[in-house]
Amino acid sequence: MPDPHPRNVLTPEALAMLQRIVDCGSFAAAARSMGMVPSALTYRVRQIEDSLDVLLFDRSSRQARPTEAGHELLREGRRLLAELDAVANRVKRVATGWEPSFTLAVDGIIDRKTLFELCEAFLAQAPPTRLRLRDEVLSGTLEALSSGQADLALGVVAESVIAAGLESLPLGSQRFIFAVAPQHPLAHATVPLDDEAIARHRAVAVADSVQRGSGLTIGLLAGQDVFTVPNLRDKLEAQLRGVGVGFLPERLARPYIDSGQLVTPPVIRQERIFNVSYAWRKSSTLQGKAMAWWLARLADPVTRRALVDRPD
Repeated sequence: MPDPHPRNVLTPEALAMLQRIVDCGSFAAAARSMGMVPSALTYRVRQIEDSLDVLLFDRSSRQARPTEAGHELLREGRRLLAELDAVANRVKRVATGWEPSFTLAVDGIIDRKTLFELCEAFLAQAPPTRLRLRDEVLSGTLEALSSGQADLALGVVAESVIAAGLESLPLGSQRFIFAVAPQHPLAHATVPLDDEAIARHRAVAVADSVQRGSGLTIGLLAGQDVFTVPNLRDKLEAQLRGVGVGFLPERLARPYIDSGQLVTPPVIRQERIFNVSYAWRKSSTLQGKAMAWWLARLADPVTRRALVDRPD
């Protein structure tokens, strides 16, 4: 008869049995504590060893001493048993209305400090829900929600077309200001800069994270050289280094303007106000507790303002 597959012999009961042998110090003592005859216990251990093709215990002494392979199996066994207990507890709690997982698609305009304060408050409840964040940019934020890769989207471009099956509410607005490094040629402009003057210099742009289509481009001028970066923090870093120009959220740029690391030459172009929303999928069933928690927090105008326009 062929040896049984390891998956069939490495059951929770078998792992607990091996741990009992080590705890008791011998096969005989473990057998007595389990109400078994020693030969039956020895046979079960031999089955496990045969299926793995390893020796788990050193038989050269009367004590049950695990081999290196035995120690490794016991370590992994303890971890697996703990995970099984955790799964059982999570399943019980999910049955109370908590979602197994909850994903937030978050645009770069969202204030990270406020976001993580909310995440901390959510996780402090010890929910069975696994929380996940996705960094998105521009139309990629809504796409993550529409495609089912996220449950809630924060920072959706307000002008986006909200598809059927989704709901959206205003989150807030952020003023964008034109900023350059003090060593940049445009830093010392004495008259308001028109688009022609700005277009002669490289722009720093954040790439839209949308997977389908070309995505949005905001503030770029025809024929302008572009340095594309993945997020607003990198855009800020590039402009601090003087490798390009562009509009930055005032909240993000203000500390660097106040310290002189960025300057704001006058521009003719109309001031940019970026309006964003938050969106989620409508549910035909009872709303999960994680979604209810986040929507309740977002109903607070103070929280909404902090997410979009919190001073650093």
